[in-house]
Amino acid sequence: MALDIDGTLLGAGWEVPRETRIAVKALRLAGHHVVLASGRSLAGVLPVARSLGLAHGWAIASNGAVTARLNPLAPGGHTIQEATTFDPEPVARLVAAQLPETQIAVEETGWGYRTSTPVPDEVINGRQRLVSFEELWSTPTPRVFLRGAGVLDLLDSLRALGVTATAGGPTWVDVTPPDLSKATALDAVRQTLGIPSTHTVAVGDGINDIAMLTWAARGVAMGHSPAELRAVADEVTGTIADNGVVSVLRSLLATSPASISHDSTFDRSVR
Repeated sequence: MALDIDGTLLGAGWEVPRETRIAVKALRLAGHHVVLASGRSLAGVLPVARSLGLAHGWAIASNGAVTARLNPLAPGGHTIQEATTFDPEPVARLVAAQLPETQIAVEETGWGYRTSTPVPDEVINGRQRLVSFEELWSTPTPRVFLRGAGVLDLLDSLRALGVTATAGGPTWVDVTPPDLSKATALDAVRQTLGIPSTHTVAVGDGINDIAMLTWAARGVAMGHSPAELRAVADEVTGTIADNGVVSVLRSLLATSPASISHDSTFDRSVR
């Protein structure tokens, strides 16, 4: 079971609803793997994992660029299994030349961001360190966060640099290394665990979840998801206000971890 965080497990704020925590615990006790897969930095994913009681297992951050193994005995409760990075200089220079008012935040894995200007805490997770423009690319990064009016107009130019650029909202773009997504990271975890591809479920609500829902044997879009995501989903559940993820979690309690596939009897009639 792969779960997006914002808009899927969480609405406004940081508190995971009690019924979601109960459903996740029951699912794990039944033998299912629960993997968080988020566009958030690892610094933003780990507190949610703790809130859900996920002390062991896997977590995917930065839209697939970072994979961590949860381990309560490790420093910080995790070890970095995989961190794919890229040189953020071409991205920063392109953005500064075309949209100089855009906020640029360059992720430092597990810590926070180097930023060109302060970004509101509710927008990005982790600590921030204000640096000069040139220091933004002082070290490689798994993700660059861009925020500002008109930033979606840069998508094609960014992709021409060879990176992955994904719209996160009308004024927000995530830039990550080429040829990766939540789906590529999840598939690596799936292979490590020896789980057949037909035994996978994913729930999400954003454009950055398209690849993940397409990858899963059962891809579920939240009810408030954009049309592009609902179009690729096998089914649509309730909205975040309805806590729609809980019905998906509970539906798996009636199955064994080895019985999930496109040939199962889940209702996929709603689009």
